[in-house]
Amino acid sequence: MSTQPAYTRRMIELLDRLATTQNEILDQVAVRCADAVQAGGLIHLFGSGHSVLPTQDAFPRYGSFVGLHPLTDPRLMWHNVLGPGGVRELLWLERTEDYVDKYLANQPLNAGDVLVVYSHGGRNSAGIEAAMYAGERGLFTVAVTSSESLSRPAEHSTGKRLADVCDVMVDTGVPVEDALITVEGWDRPVGGSSTVVASVVSHEIITRTAAVLGSRGVVLPTFVSPTVAGATLASNNEVFAAHRALLHAAEGRAIQER
Repeated sequence: MSTQPAYTRRMIELLDRLATTQNEILDQVAVRCADAVQAGGLIHLFGSGHSVLPTQDAFPRYGSFVGLHPLTDPRLMWHNVLGPGGVRELLWLERTEDYVDKYLANQPLNAGDVLVVYSHGGRNSAGIEAAMYAGERGLFTVAVTSSESLSRPAEHSTGKRLADVCDVMVDTGVPVEDALITVEGWDRPVGGSSTVVASVVSHEIITRTAAVLGSRGVVLPTFVSPTVAGATLASNNEVFAAHRALLHAAEGRAIQER
């Protein structure tokens, strides 16, 4: 039995590719995100299924700041493996056309905001239609998907994939199969990778956006661990308060536009 950390080595290769090929586009996204939050807008994050996880890891968590807004529809997530709230329901709904706009109609999406959509394959209706909905309302849209999946046939009735309907694409480079490791005696690979790479993209956007804002002299309330010098368990109360106020203002603008 091999003791080589094959999965970790493959992940390092994927992340090295991300760092060397996506640097310019990530900087571009960061500038647009900084522009949005500096103007009082939001950076919305959307995914379905496993692609919800990079949005949840972006905010709220230590190291993230006010202005990030995960769009987490509980119907596009799983709460059980089987039965109500299970994976089969989710897999059906994320492929169903003309659903996601009903969810997004109640969300504070405004012109000038940014929407980042995560989808490994880029073919599910939920992600495609979320990007289309946002684009029609003047948001800057970002696809976090894999170019390795672009050769697969489109499934949406428009004949388009997520990358086709977004302003820019961050290419994760993850193989179509997602799982990375071939095991002797098994006919199917193991070790999924798309969620890990997508989560790194989330934190690249977060850290680069913060750097742009910092260069402009803008500081936003930021979640901090009580292990940081000068911080306490109460330090994040200001983050929750600022998040509430920002969402309230965004909802007010969105209602006026409806």
